[in-house]
Amino acid sequence: MVSSAVLILLLLLLLPFIFIIYSFSVYNRLKSLRNAGDAALSQARVAMKKRLDMIEQLIETVKSYAQFERKTLENITSMRGNIGGASTDELAKIDKVSRRILGNITVVAENYPELKTSESVAATIKAIKDVEDEIARHRYTFNNIIQEFNTILDTIPSKYTGRYAGMRKKLYLDFWDEELERPVVSWG
Repeated sequence: MVSSAVLILLLLLLLPFIFIIYSFSVYNRLKSLRNAGDAALSQARVAMKKRLDMIEQLIETVKSYAQFERKTLENITSMRGNIGGASTDELAKIDKVSRRILGNITVVAENYPELKTSESVAATIKAIKDVEDEIARHRYTFNNIIQEFNTILDTIPSKYTGRYAGMRKKLYLDFWDEELERPVVSWG
């Protein structure tokens, strides 16, 4: 029969291995979540760039009906160039400005009945609405991933593994204030 001293010794020898396995598991989960968050953020950036491209197309169509400032087009081009390396805060600013531009275009379009009935304008507006929904889905996915990532970094004992690995909490992709100001785009 094995003595209790031997059992205690075996347990003490196994404890570090269990801790190491647990630490690797937490580390791998954090890495996985960070990579998934980066992928979701990248998808949101692509969708936002697509939205800016469509707004630019809409401006080109609307331009023939109304005088649009060149600055609007330059702003869209600049925002599109900045999306790739934008932080979550910068993406929120780009989102706000692009929504404001879309709202202005919608107002102009409503003042020109022949523009409202234009098939290309209606198709572009519908495509922009679809991209808006896509951006919302990517933002939702990103924020869920980041919530889990941040929760792991906030809970004991996994926070120590994360801290040791040099991982820090990430910011949410938060456009909620702008959601309230979102222009209602409907053609009919």
